[in-house]
Amino acid sequence: MADPRNNVSTGERANQVRDTCKIDDSTITYSATETNGSAQVGLAVNFSAANTVQLVSDGEAVIGKLIEVTADDKAVVQISGRMTLPGGTAATLTLGKQIVGDLLVAAKGYIREVNTATAAELGVCRGFIIDAGTTTDVVVEL
Repeated sequence: MADPRNNVSTGERANQVRDTCKIDDSTITYSATETNGSAQVGLAVNFSAANTVQLVSDGEAVIGKLIEVTADDKAVVQISGRMTLPGGTAATLTLGKQIVGDLLVAAKGYIREVNTATAAELGVCRGFIIDAGTTTDVVVEL
């Protein structure tokens, strides 16, 4: 019988916390033809207003991952626990480092490690990188 300790996993866990928020209907839009209601599902988000989420931009706080968008312009957002988020263009992704938002060329919703020389980023970084082996699916803990 195989030793279960040999099954190493850094994937998503059951300790996820999810919230329902409104979408900004600008960076995040509903589409009945997209899986889980939006082409932006799976990207990193932050707040644009109270209880309203938008895709994260460069150097901004990451509050979670967009999971689903519904026809009434509401979104399910995973705000804590282990998740995968995509890295931005040429993003530096060092294990153990905290994260902030990044861009993929000009597209919002991506992540990179915090630039510790930038005071504004130190005030908004959170979580940490667990596995950056696949830059399109960086495992983070928020």
